[in-house]
Amino acid sequence: MVATVERAALGAARCGRRVAPATRHSAFYGNLRPQLYRLIESETVDPVRNPYAPGAGQRPPELAGRDRELKQFEIVLERVARGRPERSMIITGLRGVGKTVLLNSFRSMAIQRLWGTGKIEARPDQSIRRPIASALHMAVRELAPRHRAPDRIEGFLGVLKAFAQAGPEEDAKGRARVHRWQPGIDVPAARGRADSGDLEIDLTELLSDAASVATDVGVGIALFVDEMQDIPADDVSALCAACHELSQSGGPLIVVGAGLPHLPAVLSASKSYSERLFRYARIDRLDRESADVALLAPAEREEVTFTPEALDALYSAADGYPYFVQAYAKVVWDVAPDSPITVDDIKVAAPEAESELAVGFFGSRYERATPAERDYMRAMAALGDDPVPTSAVADELGRKPSSLSPARDGLIKKGLIYSAERGLVAFTVPHFGRFLRAQPV
Repeated sequence: MVATVERAALGAARCGRRVAPATRHSAFYGNLRPQLYRLIESETVDPVRNPYAPGAGQRPPELAGRDRELKQFEIVLERVARGRPERSMIITGLRGVGKTVLLNSFRSMAIQRLWGTGKIEARPDQSIRRPIASALHMAVRELAPRHRAPDRIEGFLGVLKAFAQAGPEEDAKGRARVHRWQPGIDVPAARGRADSGDLEIDLTELLSDAASVATDVGVGIALFVDEMQDIPADDVSALCAACHELSQSGGPLIVVGAGLPHLPAVLSASKSYSERLFRYARIDRLDRESADVALLAPAEREEVTFTPEALDALYSAADGYPYFVQAYAKVVWDVAPDSPITVDDIKVAAPEAESELAVGFFGSRYERATPAERDYMRAMAALGDDPVPTSAVADELGRKPSSLSPARDGLIKKGLIYSAERGLVAFTVPHFGRFLRAQPV
């Protein structure tokens, strides 16, 4: 609209026609004129209409390359709806491959089927008791208007309140005290159900009761857990035990988790049967066709396209990782003067995109590490981009492996590296080794 008004005024001036005296509105547009000139002259690649979205967990304009996983979850939902036995689901992958985006897409699919849903993000050293209580509270509130027996809902909420308040919490001095958290439920806490203080017992009873409420309504409940590898070991064991009980009883409640590549090993270490308890889906970089779709589909909706050479250059720069695809495409769009976007535009934009990644994606993580942890990561980077033996890292640093355990464990806890398998470590972030090798020592 603004660009149209400005274009008309400029056209009139160029043709020698008399322009109406300035008004408050025209003065306003006049003050914007310098900023609008570029938009007027290059309307096809308008930064305001930039469709790309390199955000944390932010859904890209085109969710490309994930059809298989979406279809798998569709099958899970349909089987649960028909009362068929089905496993919960786990998504794994490196940072920036779109795990959270896919998790949110799964949740949207469940909501479309009128399921009750709740989501939590696990944190290291924090029990899942409170977060799961809040998530299930939300899920049951979604089902409550369709339930024909309000007393059943109130009964479950009483159990939920008892569960939330059963676990101990620590005060400022680290001493255990009675749980004082109030979940905002206006019913008295039930007694004798999900309130033993043992998370495994309480969670099994709570999820069973939640599944029973969902059965009354004829739908299911889906609990989504992001950063699942950060759940404390005892809580992981409790969650697996509860899911195991649900799988045997056939209750319509599933847990859908997302985490780093070592999450299956974390689950297996807690309960041996977890390998058969979940359906696992590992997601990785996009293939060339999917990466091109992620770029072209949103651009063509804005009547912009890329030359084949530009697509080649973008795939080479982003290496197919979804976050990098969005990050490079956003900067390229902003600097391109016209459509089609060319390989020269990629060359101009690449340094700026790499600078933004160096600060926001790589640098922010590097800054979280201690000096000893940074030395450990630089040694890993010097050995290459594949998983490296911990003994090789020790040799690179001229240290004994046992002396490096605190640094390694600190990096794993911070989510910067993971144990790919026994004796091997790898970066959780794609291209992190390349970033570290480019940094001054």
